[in-house]
Amino acid sequence: MSSQESSLLRLRVVADADPGVLARVLERFQNLNVLPRRVVAELGTTGMFHIQVDIASLSENTLTLIAAKLGQVPAIMNAYWHRA
Repeated sequence: MSSQESSLLRLRVVADADPGVLARVLERFQNLNVLPRRVVAELGTTGMFHIQVDIASLSENTLTLIAAKLGQVPAIMNAYWHRA
């Protein structure tokens, strides 16, 4: 495994308060048979839903594609990743 694939990456998503958003985010990893190291989801005081997913077993390219696809979901305002 390369150092790129073994580093901890963090996906951050900001979405409308839609009950299906968390499932839509996590299904991207389920489809790849990847178990996140940590998932944090919180409904903010402004009514926006904040989701953080920590991943150690994906390449940066794959996570970039996931973030781009999530950004196309109407209820999702922003999706991006960074190194944790």
